[in-house]
Amino acid sequence: MTRPIAAAALAAVLALPMAAAADMITVATNADIRSTNPGVNRDDNTDAVILHIVEGLVAYREDGTVGPLLAERVEMSADGRTYTFALRRGVRFHNGALMTSADVLWSWNRLMDAKTDWRCRNEFDGRGLFKVEAVEAPDATTVTMRIDRPSALFLATLARTDCGMTAVIHKDSVNADGSWKAPVGTGPFKLGDWRRGQQVILEKFADYATLPGPRDGYAGGKRPLVDQVKFLVIPDPSTVKAALLSGAVDASDVPDADLEEMKANPAIVLKSAPTPVMHGLLIQTQDPVLADVRVRQAISAALDTAEIVAAVSNGLGKPNASIVSTASAYYGAVQRESVPHDPARAKKLLAEAGYRGQPIKLIANKRPVVPSFSVAVIAQAMMQAVGLNVEIEVLEWATQLDRYQKGSYQMMSFSYSARFDPALSYEQVSGPKDKQPRKVWDDAEGLRLLDEVMTVTDKPARQALFDRMHRRFIETVPMLVLYNGVDSVAHSKRIEGYEPWLGAKPRLWGVKRLP
Repeated sequence: MTRPIAAAALAAVLALPMAAAADMITVATNADIRSTNPGVNRDDNTDAVILHIVEGLVAYREDGTVGPLLAERVEMSADGRTYTFALRRGVRFHNGALMTSADVLWSWNRLMDAKTDWRCRNEFDGRGLFKVEAVEAPDATTVTMRIDRPSALFLATLARTDCGMTAVIHKDSVNADGSWKAPVGTGPFKLGDWRRGQQVILEKFADYATLPGPRDGYAGGKRPLVDQVKFLVIPDPSTVKAALLSGAVDASDVPDADLEEMKANPAIVLKSAPTPVMHGLLIQTQDPVLADVRVRQAISAALDTAEIVAAVSNGLGKPNASIVSTASAYYGAVQRESVPHDPARAKKLLAEAGYRGQPIKLIANKRPVVPSFSVAVIAQAMMQAVGLNVEIEVLEWATQLDRYQKGSYQMMSFSYSARFDPALSYEQVSGPKDKQPRKVWDDAEGLRLLDEVMTVTDKPARQALFDRMHRRFIETVPMLVLYNGVDSVAHSKRIEGYEPWLGAKPRLWGVKRLP
């Protein structure tokens, strides 16, 4: 964008109506929200705003595990099928009504009604990993939920942000005919003014009943410290940068290309945090050349992952060969194990495999939001250095995605979206290729371990399973995980407490404006 256009765009931002509150924090968002109906008509921007307003029984913590939120505690039966939620007392909705088990039941029944069109209904009605067979309220402060089989992912699914955190809302959120009106939730902020295409203003909920302790993902302490929060819609990154530097915006995400300029500005604070987004190289194990595990192991040994990650992430990324993200509570000593960069070993493995220069096509795209092409270029040079005949094929993203879905490739530079529980991250890449061609890891032992880790709820037992899966994964090399995504944010020194996290969404509780 040229400077005159950027200046005009910034002037338009500054011309937007300003709220009357003096104690406000303004955050830039690249698109308007789709609706105020949690988990229904939504996208990532919508979730980021609405999850300030509504809450569920449980929520994701900072490390990707699940903890109580509207529930004071959660107990699981010995057979792993019944969950008892003891509700927190004294929690109020934005209309002043006290929350009881009747509200939880009403909210659940509404979500499971097909007419609501909740995006996560199929996760709970038997089409997913389990089926909720009964939800009951023995008394005003207790809710029980019974599922048809034990699952380590039941609470994690309730907590999913794209599910609207399975929000508990008041009946006043809908009209008499059941149609959606506006969210009456229990969150630290309530809906104020939504001007479509321009801004969403949230107002502090003075009667919010916070959990004790510090902020912890979407759980923990959630204290609203400002009167209002404004999510300002600015689609153009250049205008976001200008608004941040001018003071029209207090905080925003920062693309990698702008990091150096932002670092040089003394009025701006830059912060980064790893996310479960996964960047790597897929290898088609059914390809005639790459079916030989020695060729795949040679590719692994040929890559200097640290050099690749440093180059493509502006030094912000941390090499990680594991499907388990570095931010996860399950990321431990075993997950840090990786194949060392060893060109001599790579050449030896290729000779043992009888590789004679057969061409290998590496598919990539040039979308600016992922490192697909830059990873491919550097990896190609490293693989060529050990004698692999690698060619890059650049495709439009839609075409690449179609090839991925069909399993029609030899190698592919690819990124997977975030999953908080490592079992779900493994599920993204694991499965029988004859039924799901997009799957990468079609290994009988790996699939058996995945089935087990999706059932076992004991943390040490799950850790042991994830350890075995990691070692099996880097041995069979169906994919080379390179690193996890990085959430980079910038904020004015006028505010305090604004922090990135693995959820990669802004959290405005615990954030205050300095005098």
